[in-house]
Amino acid sequence: MNRLSPPRVNNAPIRLIGAALFSLMLAGCGGHQDASSPPPPPVAMTDEAVGHYCGMNLYEHIGPKGQILLRDRDIPVWFSTIREVFAYTILPEEPKTIVAIYVQDMGRADADGNPPADAWIDAKTAHYLIESGAVGGMGAPDALPFARLEDARAYAERHGGRIVGFRDMPEDYVLRAPELTFGTDREPAGAPS
Repeated sequence: MNRLSPPRVNNAPIRLIGAALFSLMLAGCGGHQDASSPPPPPVAMTDEAVGHYCGMNLYEHIGPKGQILLRDRDIPVWFSTIREVFAYTILPEEPKTIVAIYVQDMGRADADGNPPADAWIDAKTAHYLIESGAVGGMGAPDALPFARLEDARAYAERHGGRIVGFRDMPEDYVLRAPELTFGTDREPAGAPS
């Protein structure tokens, strides 16, 4: 044995422990949402809320709006229509760091089709009326979200259509070009009277 060389020590266990601690530290600061933690609450719509696809102020549109909260973004991605909310989740070029999706409950909308400011509900638990005789925010048929199935059924009795859940939303309904309606044969989205 040479007196000048230090004894050899196996550093592999120390490196593994260090790597594990570093990974835990990164997970703690990385902003990743724990599956067991509740999603962040919806954000109140302001005058600065602009639709992601149309670039227009949301207050310029009737009907339900939507918002998607992303892990790496401080403000929501806003939508003028519910079909746009679903399109965002389907299109491959859009970020998939979604932590929450909220839509407005049409069961609480006024006769003009505008839900109150606090009418945000979890999009994944909503009941959606599609293919009805009502138009949404862009003057085209839209999916109308309801918190209560009874409200969706009551609206369907007046306007027709069918009710689907979040996971059952037909992709062809979401992505097909909307039929813009400028006549009076369809009425604005609103709560059943």
